[in-house]
Amino acid sequence: MSFKNKTVFITGASRGIGKAIGLRLAKEGANVVVVAKSTEENAKLGGTIYSAAEEMEKAGGKGLAVQCDIRFEDQVQAAVDKAVATFGGIDILVNNASAISLTPTEQTDAKRFDLMHSINVRGTFFVTKACIPQLKKSANAHILTLSPPVNLQSKWLAGHIAYTLTKYNMSMMTMGWAAELKQYNIAANALWPRTTIDTAAVRNLLGGEALAKMSRTPDILADAAYYIFSKPAAQCTGNCFIDEQVFATEGITDLSEYSVVPGAKLYTDLFVD
Repeated sequence: MSFKNKTVFITGASRGIGKAIGLRLAKEGANVVVVAKSTEENAKLGGTIYSAAEEMEKAGGKGLAVQCDIRFEDQVQAAVDKAVATFGGIDILVNNASAISLTPTEQTDAKRFDLMHSINVRGTFFVTKACIPQLKKSANAHILTLSPPVNLQSKWLAGHIAYTLTKYNMSMMTMGWAAELKQYNIAANALWPRTTIDTAAVRNLLGGEALAKMSRTPDILADAAYYIFSKPAAQCTGNCFIDEQVFATEGITDLSEYSVVPGAKLYTDLFVD
């Protein structure tokens, strides 16, 4: 599978996991549409759509920066239209944009509840809807959503119910798309890390520097995504992958290169037993 001149549409691609996936495919000569809200750099988060697009170019691909808040259908359609006008179509969609708030019920306000549902669920749904007409035209179309296997153990439901609902919704939509779009040779899969990943969310919201040092780099998900996209769409769809499973299928068991701190004990991510 060659990614040369294939077009990848990635939400939340200005930093973190989304950017890492874009860079991995840019190295293979892909066109990467960097879809995110950030046009000015946030000191805590880092990166903008423009700096990320520039990195895609330096990596060997083509980058297109598109400012878009996926909560709004008109902005989503405009982003898709710009991608198609620039590159001629869309071959791969990565639903990466997501909001997080790990609060128990009494501490979850309506504004935060609505934000997570409008981005994680509604946004993911309508971005996918807008991309489907273009994916239908691709020879090997893939949808990849960054969401976990649906684990109904109560410990994953309690403590952050609102967030859990939205991430499980993303996975259920993915399973639905796998069945609904199979006739069009469009694959739909979910991907989730076994360990925490060193991102701005981990450093700023979850566990700071200490947790970051017990994490892996976003490159592990970028490489896992690359292996998934390399498969024929008809043969690789309807899966909720854990990153380590993807590598095991490729015969790769030594993942030490992805540790932020070599040899450090790794912290298991949410929703993974």
